[in-house]
Amino acid sequence: MADPQAISDDSSEEAEEDEEEARRIREGFIVDEDEDEEEDDDEARHRRRKRRKRRHRRRDEEEALEDDDLELLEENTGTSFRNRLTRLRRGPEGGSPPAPSTSKRKPIVESSEDDLDDEDLPQVQDIQRIWDDERAGGGRDDEEDMDDFIDYEDEDEGAGAMDEQEREERRRERKKRERERRKAIGSRPELAGIDDMAWDEIHGVFGDGHDYDWALLGDDEMDFEEERLKPEMRYQDVFEPSEIRARMLTEDDDLIRAQDIPERMQLATSSISQSSTLSLHQNLTEADLDDAAMWVTVRLSPRKTRDFFSPEGPYNMYREPLVMAVTYALRFLFIQEFEVPYIWTHKRDFISYFNPQEMRTRVQLISLAELWRIYALGQKYRSLAQRKNALALSYARLNVEDEYFEQTIRPKIDSVEVVTDATEWLTMSYKLKKQDAFDFQFHDDEDQAEIRKRKAPSRISAYEVAKKSIVSKLADGFGIKPREVVYNFVAQENAHFVDDQELNPIAFAEQFTDPDAAVAQPAEELLRRARMILATELGKDPLLRQAMRDLFKTDALISVLPTERGMAKIDEHHPYFNFKYLHHKNITQMMDTPQFLHILAAEAELLVTVSTFLTNEAKSKFERRLNDAFASDSYSDTARAWNEERSRVVQEALEQHLIPVGVKWAREWLREEVEDTLAAHCGNVLRERIDVAPYITPEMKPGDTASVLAVSWGKGDPQKDAITLVFLDEAGRLREHIKIDNLVDREYQDEFTDLLKRRHPDVIVVGGLSMATTKLSSKVRSLVNGEPPKSDPTANGVTDGWGPSEPPREANEQAFNIPVMYVRDEVARMYQHSKRATEEFSALSPVAKYCVGLARYVQSPLNEYSALGHDITAIPLEDEDQHLIPKEKLLLALERTLVDVTNKVGVDINRAVNDPYYQHLLPFVCGLGPRKAQVLVKKISAMGGNLINRDQFIKSSLLTTKIFLNAAGFLRISRDPEAKLSKNRHADDDVQDPLDDTRIHPEDYELARKMATDALELDEEDIHDEHPSHVVSVIMQDVDNEKKLNELNLDEFAVSMYEANEDRKRHTLNVIREELLKPFSEQRAPFPSLGPWDVLTMLSGETPRTLRMGLIVSIMVVRLEQTLVHIRLDSGIEGVIDIGYLTEDGNIAPKEVVKKGQTIPGVIVDVKLDLPADEFFVKVSVRQSDLRAGDGLFRSVKRDDQWNLPQFERDLEMQARKKRAEIDRTRRVVKHPNFHNFNATQAENYLDKQQRGDVVIRPSSKGVDHLAVTWKVDDKLYQHIDVTEINTGQGGNLLIVDEKHQYADLDELIVNHVQATARKVEELMAHEKFKHGSEDELHLFLKNFVAANPAKSIYGFTLNRRKPGHFNLCFLANKNSTVQTWPVRVMPESYCLFDAAVAGVPELCDAFKVR
Repeated sequence: MADPQAISDDSSEEAEEDEEEARRIREGFIVDEDEDEEEDDDEARHRRRKRRKRRHRRRDEEEALEDDDLELLEENTGTSFRNRLTRLRRGPEGGSPPAPSTSKRKPIVESSEDDLDDEDLPQVQDIQRIWDDERAGGGRDDEEDMDDFIDYEDEDEGAGAMDEQEREERRRERKKRERERRKAIGSRPELAGIDDMAWDEIHGVFGDGHDYDWALLGDDEMDFEEERLKPEMRYQDVFEPSEIRARMLTEDDDLIRAQDIPERMQLATSSISQSSTLSLHQNLTEADLDDAAMWVTVRLSPRKTRDFFSPEGPYNMYREPLVMAVTYALRFLFIQEFEVPYIWTHKRDFISYFNPQEMRTRVQLISLAELWRIYALGQKYRSLAQRKNALALSYARLNVEDEYFEQTIRPKIDSVEVVTDATEWLTMSYKLKKQDAFDFQFHDDEDQAEIRKRKAPSRISAYEVAKKSIVSKLADGFGIKPREVVYNFVAQENAHFVDDQELNPIAFAEQFTDPDAAVAQPAEELLRRARMILATELGKDPLLRQAMRDLFKTDALISVLPTERGMAKIDEHHPYFNFKYLHHKNITQMMDTPQFLHILAAEAELLVTVSTFLTNEAKSKFERRLNDAFASDSYSDTARAWNEERSRVVQEALEQHLIPVGVKWAREWLREEVEDTLAAHCGNVLRERIDVAPYITPEMKPGDTASVLAVSWGKGDPQKDAITLVFLDEAGRLREHIKIDNLVDREYQDEFTDLLKRRHPDVIVVGGLSMATTKLSSKVRSLVNGEPPKSDPTANGVTDGWGPSEPPREANEQAFNIPVMYVRDEVARMYQHSKRATEEFSALSPVAKYCVGLARYVQSPLNEYSALGHDITAIPLEDEDQHLIPKEKLLLALERTLVDVTNKVGVDINRAVNDPYYQHLLPFVCGLGPRKAQVLVKKISAMGGNLINRDQFIKSSLLTTKIFLNAAGFLRISRDPEAKLSKNRHADDDVQDPLDDTRIHPEDYELARKMATDALELDEEDIHDEHPSHVVSVIMQDVDNEKKLNELNLDEFAVSMYEANEDRKRHTLNVIREELLKPFSEQRAPFPSLGPWDVLTMLSGETPRTLRMGLIVSIMVVRLEQTLVHIRLDSGIEGVIDIGYLTEDGNIAPKEVVKKGQTIPGVIVDVKLDLPADEFFVKVSVRQSDLRAGDGLFRSVKRDDQWNLPQFERDLEMQARKKRAEIDRTRRVVKHPNFHNFNATQAENYLDKQQRGDVVIRPSSKGVDHLAVTWKVDDKLYQHIDVTEINTGQGGNLLIVDEKHQYADLDELIVNHVQATARKVEELMAHEKFKHGSEDELHLFLKNFVAANPAKSIYGFTLNRRKPGHFNLCFLANKNSTVQTWPVRVMPESYCLFDAAVAGVPELCDAFKVR
């Protein structure tokens, strides 16, 4: 008989038994009359159940499900476990079945996995279905039968203690009871024919479904444990980080939303930037304000400094009030954290001249632009203060007392550059004192855990070597310390004098020579090293460096010279020609123009070289001052010799240290200043476009919104494009959208006029993407005005693209008093293809969406530009220069303009909550931003989407305190005209306040009520029982309110308030008076109309620079007449050629000279622009005499006034000689498929479309014994190889490259040199450390990596753009170091890192790491 344990517990042993044993095992699963097999089966089942029950009891004791556990499971899974976890109880042994329950339990088969812990429940699906069928037919009795069935199985647990006879009796008794129950229940129709024996056999064969629970139990428990221990799902686990960032759901975003600080003040960049980052700065304190105010004031602007601080300045008497105003502004901005619009609107009295004795003297000390400038400078000072504190801590850690540092250097630290210099100076002076004293930690550095640091590469400079040697004693012999020299220089008087030596320098230096002749250095060398020590210490001094920077700031000169490539590429028509030979232009003359940015762009393209230097006079003056501070006053020969040595020190300090520092700083400083100026200019251009009121007709009142009909013909193709009309009502809702084929057919004209009658638009705007729009505009005007269509002055009975015209109508058949106009469409062009347009109007065509954009622009230019978000940088504000501004800097300038204008206008908060389009204005409200506006809208929506008064912002916790103070005056709550104020003074929670619909800040409500009370001449008793703002309502509705308010003496009122509590409210009182008269009155300029050139540029792209008299353009003949030729330019502008401009004779018929459809060159004679008549055309001449002269004079770029004419003429002559030599030289012919008679530029153009590694062999300009081989390294990168041909004298030539590689013929050279080199290049470019792009991009990648991983170093390869075919290896050792660049030369057989040649890339990496 088989081992029961083998049967039940280890199925893997079955394969090891013999066939007889296997047969007996199989038979053991079948219940038959064999008592031994039945006994073994029962015993095995008994042991299994006993083990399982013990395991279940232990787990039930350890992991009993409490109510809290059940609630947690239900919360996480969404499923109820209360009823499903009810366990079946075992009935009494031998007793009757339990009484029926009135509750309807779920069938057992629906039990949860927890129910399966009990062995009583069946699991096998077939058996479950059988019992389900029985329960379905028998109701609750069948359930009891099932319970008994389970209980009987449980009774077998005690069978192990019985003998065989007792067990057999028990089994027979059980079967008998089952037969009796089935008989009482009655047979089921679907189971008819199944007798008791069959049931017994089924049960005996299949069991109760629990026989193999022991095998599945472990898996079930494991699955449950995994499910239970699985972490809670978060959105970070589902969405991409970029998506989380776009939806503003990062931890930083949550922090920004939660902090009671204006959102824009928490960010380091613009709030509408896609990469806006949190600024973890330290705020200024009251103790910092005085220093900060002086630091900021002198940097506001040169004009401000001249007017207020110059003795002869017109505002010199207001110098102290200006500093005080800046102090107030800094306090509001950086301590109280108020944004600029709040200060400008509600605290302007603190930044204006305020004198109670001179109330009529009005001087605006700080303008709005200067207030933003103060904010920017305050941020820089805050960063400076933090770095100064870090420097002070580092100095304290040194545990030294340096009088020069404490009394001379530290008080003069006024810039980040000086902090850096002071840090470097301390490092140099006390490096041996404490190596780790300069581990600075700024706010943007990540906290570093204690980690094992790698050994940093050790580099000891020549200065350190000399300083540790005897040479330092020789340097001391110069008689004065470098710091004393600097002190003399700064003080401009010699407070420290030189101790003269008795010996001359050579004799004195010989005292320090090494007695060992083998290692001794000559006295001259020792003197040189001593001079190097002194020059280094002078060159590293922070005060000298700052003096040099100040000198460069005023006296630096900039010169430009073209490279060899630039000489060929920059011709007289190239935009860079303006500065191609710029010569000695003063840096101050480049501050207000974008020229320097163009120079840097040209330098990046390797077209020019830029040099920055001092004027000879300024340099000599600085050198003379430094020599005077260093020299001895004695007149002896020895003193003169030492003075010569000191003069050499000064010269070395200038050339090796001070001037290079000044050059580097001047470039970066000028670039920053020009970028800031250009960004501010773009902001001003944007202000001109958005600081305008919506369009209104003369009949409308300011503040009203016009209904708009927008019309567009798209690209104006009559065969493809229909005319699209979109109507928006006063609320900006799309009410109608139709398309018509043309405006010529009577049917379509009637449809158009019916639309006008039906909708009565206030204005019609016309827009389009081509010059055909002018014809559409003309048609619309004629239909609206009821005029017969004008005959085209350029036509002669020919249609204009819409097919045959209808019979002319009578004049004034029907006329509408509706203006027709063009408007700017750059925003509409962007909107038609935007994601926002698809979400709002998915069913509209792109042209219809374009029309929606046009109409919205007319209704609110501010809203349209605000809705652009970060795409606003794509709007052309400064066509030729805008791309030179870094995007983040441009975004910041444009955002500030949007913030200014939005707060000037105000935002209706209830409309913003319910109108997604208008909601785009909310982030620009003072104190808010995209994140805070988002959460504010959600909170108000949860309250019902409507606010009654401004008090709810605080009482309903919608805004925190500082945000409320910033935003409250700009968030208006429109008042219901029918609403009446409650008479209960304290019932203001749910009633409207008329002041909430004004620009008056809640902190000034009492002031406004007081003013209204005084204007109405009421007493407190008169309004005691009224709402506090009742008097405001009365004065607003008073017909004589203007007279009553103007009679108030606001100056006297302001003085009394100042004397009472020093509160400055003079400007605020003016604001209150204006708001009581006209709440939220329109303060913007009227909607502007476009000029003729604006319309022409919008429709054709032509500008006065590209379309002017004298330019030669390409024209196409459209049609011919007897005396006229109608033509069209490439831009779509139409024109004419008079017969007199066709030929020299002037009397030849046009058809004899040109043909329809012909394209010819022509000279523009005149440009005619007539906007009211929608006529834009040019007159052109095609006479040869006019064309022969060309248009170079008109197209050439003007030279800068500072032009290096001699160098320009020399280069012209040299280029002419080269050209002549090339023409005179006999063209060489080489029989090879890759040979071409190309020059370098032609070879590059030829290879531009070829694959990498392709080769061109061409003649060389070096002579007939040279060849040039050009091969393509990468896109726009080509290597030119000079090949020398040597006649071997044996009838063959030898080709030599680099004097190292020799080849017998061109094929061998291509295969073994060019292609081998190309393979090396490809191998390195395929390496994981190679980065595509420029070297600057690789530097940025390295810095970002080290910033994210401060404990690591990083390196990478990039192509050397200056030496094609070679690479640069760039590495960054740690976050405090600078990026180092090492050259990697590529040879056909190896890579060369300096002098080390290696065979492959892994070896190259190893060589770098070892080095």
